[in-house]
Amino acid sequence: MGQLIEPPIDEYVRGLTAVEDEHLRRVAGESRRLQLPLVDAQTGALLRLLARMTGARRILEIGTAIGYSALWMAAVLPDDGMLISMEIDATRAAGARRHFEEAGVAGRTSVIVGDASRLLHKMSGPFDVIFQDGDKLLYSPMLDRLVTMLRPGGVLVSDNVLWGGAVADPRNQGEDTLAIRALNDFVVSDARVDAVMLPVADGITLVRRR
Repeated sequence: MGQLIEPPIDEYVRGLTAVEDEHLRRVAGESRRLQLPLVDAQTGALLRLLARMTGARRILEIGTAIGYSALWMAAVLPDDGMLISMEIDATRAAGARRHFEEAGVAGRTSVIVGDASRLLHKMSGPFDVIFQDGDKLLYSPMLDRLVTMLRPGGVLVSDNVLWGGAVADPRNQGEDTLAIRALNDFVVSDARVDAVMLPVADGITLVRRR
């Protein structure tokens, strides 16, 4: 994916806003070594802020990997709060559980292994924050269900919505690109929500249920 923001500006913003603790840095390093999906630290900081701003007690995440993004959010949940994360790969899920235990948040996190598009129909809301960062082909098919699982005033965050700039290139007709474009088109016309797209990292769409 291409660089969307000029490097000097990107470095300046990162230096001010994306503060990882030692455990987060270790998990990020492990993710890079294993070549696993990893959200930008700025995205993690935004997720933590949204969890705080909404007073989140229940959070749903689609796409755990080894737990980096979940750790940003779980750290600010109350003791009786719960973050449920869905991961299709059992090995990655085990890594995430290990990291949650090491970070002291195992009591308010749960990782479910399986296909999120099937698991969602077994889940019940409402959730205060939902973060989707799994299979891009499932973004649009799952969107309606995710919105219904939000409480009024709850926030849905979708990552990678600029897809390295590919969504703005009409010549790009890749499957993932088309799926993300469909999501972007849908949220701006859905009367149930307010939506805004932010050029943070690889693009984030915030959707607030009315």
